[in-house]
Amino acid sequence: MDRRAFITSTVGTTFFAAASATDGAQTSRDARADVPDLYVWRQYSLRNGGGPRLLADYLQNAYIPALNRLGHKPIGVFEVVTGLPTPAVFVLTPATPSNVSSIETELEADEQFVRAAAPYFDAPPTDPVYLRQEVTLLAAFPKVPHVEVPAATAAKGPRLFELRTYESHNERAHRAKVRMFSEMGEIDIFRRVGLVPVFFSRTLAGARMPSLVYMLVHENMAAREKSWDAFRNDADWKKLSATPGYTDPEIVSNITTVLLRPSGYSQI
Repeated sequence: MDRRAFITSTVGTTFFAAASATDGAQTSRDARADVPDLYVWRQYSLRNGGGPRLLADYLQNAYIPALNRLGHKPIGVFEVVTGLPTPAVFVLTPATPSNVSSIETELEADEQFVRAAAPYFDAPPTDPVYLRQEVTLLAAFPKVPHVEVPAATAAKGPRLFELRTYESHNERAHRAKVRMFSEMGEIDIFRRVGLVPVFFSRTLAGARMPSLVYMLVHENMAAREKSWDAFRNDADWKKLSATPGYTDPEIVSNITTVLLRPSGYSQI
């Protein structure tokens, strides 16, 4: 099966359209640094026991090194603090339309990866590493085309990540909310009041569509509350959020917030 057929059968015509728009001109991030990334957002639902340890060993010593060798970086690994049942682990993998479909095939061909991943793959069905794995494909906003690694990551400083999902009741409402962030100044207001982005994206394939997904980073809960208070009281935000056709009741049907902490080996 050729790459275009694989993309169409895997994630449908929405992703195929996104890939076609950039395919050919984009051969690497170095060649087209302005082209927005795709993000593979993977959630592992776990149970207490040996599974979390096996998964951590797999991610740290097999999966992430192999993805880095393939040019996918930075890889983020996050554990749930609040907002979802625990234990649960999320993995963020940046990709491009030209290489997202080849990740699994290239991993299988990587002998170093296969050896390092043996304990993970050899786990018996009676004692699986995870209970469930769910994957969502996200497309970065052109205004924030790549992951913005927090300054504290290099020194393993304190980081509290906030993952927010905005659902809309139809595609037109979803496009309006995306426009509000990317064209009408909402992201700029975020930055000004201290809400620090990691990524902004819309969902191409996954649950709860249509939706947009973004991640912020805070030093701690107190810093989070301070920044959100500044945002809610910001004059520009009050004006923007009252714009006819762009108020929350008109274009947002549900907002979900999950707080996350980075694993010790996360690259974000």
